[in-house]
Amino acid sequence: MALRNAVLAALLEGEASGYDLAKGFDASVANFWMATPQQLYRELDRMESEGLIEARLVQQERRPNKRVFSLTEAGRGALRAFTAEPSKPTAIRDELMVKVYAVDDGDDEAVRAAIAERLEWARGKLAHYDRIRARLLDGRTEDEYLAGVERVGPYLTLMAGRACERENIRWAEQALRILERRASVPR
Repeated sequence: MALRNAVLAALLEGEASGYDLAKGFDASVANFWMATPQQLYRELDRMESEGLIEARLVQQERRPNKRVFSLTEAGRGALRAFTAEPSKPTAIRDELMVKVYAVDDGDDEAVRAAIAERLEWARGKLAHYDRIRARLLDGRTEDEYLAGVERVGPYLTLMAGRACERENIRWAEQALRILERRASVPR
């Protein structure tokens, strides 16, 4: 998947500046697509030149002027075409998993520390996603929220992010228990 598809999807929320998009990636698509601000700005320029988005200059006092982007009909068409294509399986590249795989001949303590760090990271992301969910629901049940929401996609991806982090937490806790038990047995 190209970054452009993630940007097109993010612009379904409405017009946004590059800064807003970069910040919004943390709260919307960061659980499944990462991009640096530099990558994002380059892609916005390309997408604008291809007619997928359009930019409007916003004059600001006491701040530099900014460009805000919105989808064009061509951009909506590209997004529709993208959603119709079959999805490719995800290839996971995770350095920690290579270290875990090699732990038997590696530095057991360093691997345990890395797993503990991943555990804390996952807990933090889950807490972040839970705050987003609470803000979206705003005291309503999930059914009440879904009955009145215009777009369900952001909620569904939030559910996937929460599930992923819950599983990361479960795995890390179990892996640490196994490695700690293993470390306490003389060999």
